[in-house]
Amino acid sequence: MPLNPAVANRSTGVVPPGRPGGFELALLDRGADVLQTTAPLAGFDVYVVGFHCVKGEPDLQMEAHHFCKVVNADMLQCVLFDGNTRDANLIGIEYIVSEALYGTLPEEERAAWHPHNHEVFSGELVAPGLPVAIETELMGHLVNSYGKTWHTWHSTPMGEHPPQPLPLGDPMLMWSFNREGEVDEALRRDRNAAMHTDPEPRKASRAKYLDRAHPQQGVATMRDAFSGTSPTPGVVDAQDGRP
Repeated sequence: MPLNPAVANRSTGVVPPGRPGGFELALLDRGADVLQTTAPLAGFDVYVVGFHCVKGEPDLQMEAHHFCKVVNADMLQCVLFDGNTRDANLIGIEYIVSEALYGTLPEEERAAWHPHNHEVFSGELVAPGLPVAIETELMGHLVNSYGKTWHTWHSTPMGEHPPQPLPLGDPMLMWSFNREGEVDEALRRDRNAAMHTDPEPRKASRAKYLDRAHPQQGVATMRDAFSGTSPTPGVVDAQDGRP
């Protein structure tokens, strides 16, 4: 049960096959608690939930639960899960950098980093349990930022693709959505209903940051892969100047 009762339990992934841990494993685990360190895991306490798709494959979409650590004013590191319960599966990682740090990346590297302004201004990226006013302040720090995301396990259904019982194949580079209507409506509706994350009040609250929004690289990367979409305020491609 989450510490904050306002955060709904969310379990979406498969249960991997395998034998239950025996006495020896339990004993080892208790010894590790006492004798070893978990210091690198401290601080991964910023919790946000959004949606990803595989870069270049618009139908391969999934919900991702990010547990992030603030490294400094320009960088966050996130571990990704398919839910927020004790049995959630670890499915990937995301690094988030500010616009300033993104600008220091080599040109060839930038193609791996997706823009975040749509996630902020659409209300699709949420921080469950936070009052909207506090969540809005958090999202203000993500305006104009970029993320580099690798998924190592597709443990939830993706369109017609069944969930993988284990992390199979190569890691896949993920991408952001950049226009209204790109996220599968059933996927979006299911998350919002289960976690009480209505995007409308979030859109209204975050609109105060629209004057901060800059054109971003990568907005147009998958624009033509979707149909029936509409522009998101504050989201413009840096190269062609179009939403």
